[in-house]
Formats: sequence, structure tokens, C-alpha cells
Amino acid sequence: MKRGRLTAATVAAISIPALGLGVGAVASAAQASPPTRVATTTPAHLFSEQTVVVNCQGRAQVRPGSFTLACADDNDYLTHLSWSSWGPGVARATGVQEENDCLPYCAAGHFHSYQVNVTFRGSAAMRGTPGRLRYTSVTVRYSGRRPAINGHRAPAAFTMPLLAASS
Repeated sequence: MKRGRLTAATVAAISIPALGLGVGAVASAAQASPPTRVATTTPAHLFSEQTVVVNCQGRAQVRPGSFTLACADDNDYLTHLSWSSWGPGVARATGVQEENDCLPYCAAGHFHSYQVNVTFRGSAAMRGTPGRLRYTSVTVRYSGRRPAINGHRAPAAFTMPLLAASS
């Protein structure tokens, strides 16, 4: 009986350190082998979630349905925007520009509608949001009738910078 206990103790004394060596060898082998690299690709449609336009309130938007051009008084804005593309560097839409003629003054003026093609361009990093880009300018092209500016027809297109703020 004493011999059985002695044998069990001997086996345990030899097995436990051997088990530890085996686990240690496996862990060492895992550390020595180079990590497996998984190929990743980013589908183009994911860019729409990373490229934004900043509105007058400083909020980032993706494919907005409307966009204010005159932030100070809201007398010039784009609406009914239908996006044909939205990606890093450029976004394109068709829509309507609603512009107040401010005659005789803005509070008494009337809004007029113009069919437009809209292009957001540029690519700049957003402050405080790593991995997110913002458009830096907007170009508006009239596809039909154009507004009057000081008694003359407006140019066929205009480009203006966009806000850089974010919230």
C-alpha cells in the first residue's frame, strides 16, 4: 500500500512538470512563428460612411437631402438632392437651389427655384475624428434657368469653400 502511494506521488512529480514543459513549448512555438496575416480590402461603398460634408451647424452629414449655402441667413439652400455618387474626393447630385431674391429686402423677398447639378470636392481630415474625411468645396451648376445678380444673369456655375468645423 505504501508502495502504491509512492508510485502515485512519483508519477505526479514527474507528470506535472512535464505537462508544464509541454505547454511552455507550445506557447514558445506560437510566439516564434510569424502571425498569420489576413488580407483585408475595403469595398468602395464603405467610403460613403467615412467622407462627409459639414453643415452650417458644424455637423457632419452623409448624402444630405438638403444643404444650406448661405449659413448666415438661410436665404440660399439646396434641396431635393439625389446623389449619383459619394466617395473620397468627390460627390455628385442633382437637385434644386432655392434662393431668396431679397426684393425689396430679404424678409419681404421671394424664393425662386433653379434646377442644379451639385458637386462636392476635396478631401481634408476632420478635426477630432480620425479616419473621417470632409469635402472642402461645393460647385453648383445651373442646368436651366439661372438667377439674376444685380440685373444680370448669374454665371452658369459657381464654386465656394465649405465649413471645416465638426461636432
